[in-house]
Amino acid sequence: MLRLYTHPSCLEHDPGPGHAESPARLRAVLQALDQDRFAAIDRIEAPRVTREQLLRVHDAAYVDRILATVPAAGTVRLDEDTLMSPASTEAALRAAGAAVAAVDAVMGPRGGHAFCAVRPPGHHATPDRAMGFCLFNNIAVAAAHALTEHGLKRVAIADFDVHHGNGTQDIFESEPRVLFISSHQSPLYPETGREDERGVGNIVNAPLSPGDGSYEFRELWEGALLPRLHAFKPQLVLVSAGFDAHRNDPLADLRLGTEDYAWITSRLVDLAHAHAGGRLVSSLEGGYDLQALAASASAHVAELML
Repeated sequence: MLRLYTHPSCLEHDPGPGHAESPARLRAVLQALDQDRFAAIDRIEAPRVTREQLLRVHDAAYVDRILATVPAAGTVRLDEDTLMSPASTEAALRAAGAAVAAVDAVMGPRGGHAFCAVRPPGHHATPDRAMGFCLFNNIAVAAAHALTEHGLKRVAIADFDVHHGNGTQDIFESEPRVLFISSHQSPLYPETGREDERGVGNIVNAPLSPGDGSYEFRELWEGALLPRLHAFKPQLVLVSAGFDAHRNDPLADLRLGTEDYAWITSRLVDLAHAHAGGRLVSSLEGGYDLQALAASASAHVAELML
């Protein structure tokens, strides 16, 4: 059975009028998943992440600063794109907590898959900096938890968001137990993710060019990225599930369709079953056209249910 982790506070984080990372994004995803074909999903309220869990990937001073930033009203700007509202701290704690709880669940005797329908997203957050709409690096917190609490030796993170997950790379570039694989558009924010950024041999960046679509995306994953993941033989598969490479997304220039997200999800599920006892946790990252996001997330979750 697929587990879905979310929390009402993730809908209350509000960066302000006109901001791309709006509550409407998560609302669109949850409404799309409120259909009969998704009735079998086990829906679970996300707990808060603990300070100890955050400190595995974030600096103490940074964690304390985010936890202390609770505006009484309006927003506080952390950088040009990243803002906090009165509900943002709670939402960030629940978003990271969802990923940790999902890891604990799939590492249990029932195994299986989990999807974290949360915001704010996470993969741009570095050890000491909020950026790109991200406060805490949800998927990195989950990976560090798997290493520390479950004693895993090989955790794979597959990131198909259109923007490079620079924060995840920064956190794990010296950690050989984590393999970070990313396809992303280049050039594009945050202007990282070159092929020569390899960490200790555990970072694999695969840039796509503006205008690339289904053929280039599938060829890249089938020919290079999935073989690398299989060679690593991960004990747990984590997914930074961004849907902003869709052809209708306003923030980028790739041309994927909903069917491409179903395809890559099925391949990552196969990877998890081949090496990790089926254990896979996915967490929502980007996707800024509401219809495309809802359809793509639905296709992703449908494959996770199989």
